[in-house]
Amino acid sequence: ALRMSGGDHIHAGTVVGKLEGEREVTLGFVDLLRDDFIEKDRSRGIYFTQDWVSMPGVLPVASGGIHVWHMPALTEIFGDDSVLQFGGGTLGHPWGNAPGAVANRVALEACVEARNEGRDLAREGNEVIREASKWSPELAAACEVWKEIKFEFETIDTL
Repeated sequence: ALRMSGGDHIHAGTVVGKLEGEREVTLGFVDLLRDDFIEKDRSRGIYFTQDWVSMPGVLPVASGGIHVWHMPALTEIFGDDSVLQFGGGTLGHPWGNAPGAVANRVALEACVEARNEGRDLAREGNEVIREASKWSPELAAACEVWKEIKFEFETIDTL
């Protein structure tokens, strides 16, 4: 309904962070938001084939407990066309919100560059972040702050 009414973005779940959902269902929802045509696939939460023809897509939004260590997964899951809202992941930076924003941007650019070079973010993502933190003091500080943060609970958004 959002897409048909002209909406341009909606929270899509994150797979990581505190608003976790099942990976395949989240990816199915992201495809529904972006693609012109998508086949029915119950395993991905797509219950009927949908042909959006030329109707504009909707940007998926990820938020909820995300921080720099989640960036490799977020880049892999959402790609280039998304909105990543780092509330506490920005404002919780020990040097303030501007360095927090810098840390997030450096992490994102490092992950995009690594992905474009053909690196496997699922396997090498933490190393990508560590490498980038060597030349970004803002990212290094953020990595230290968020290194122990984990949200341990069962996924409630399931099929």
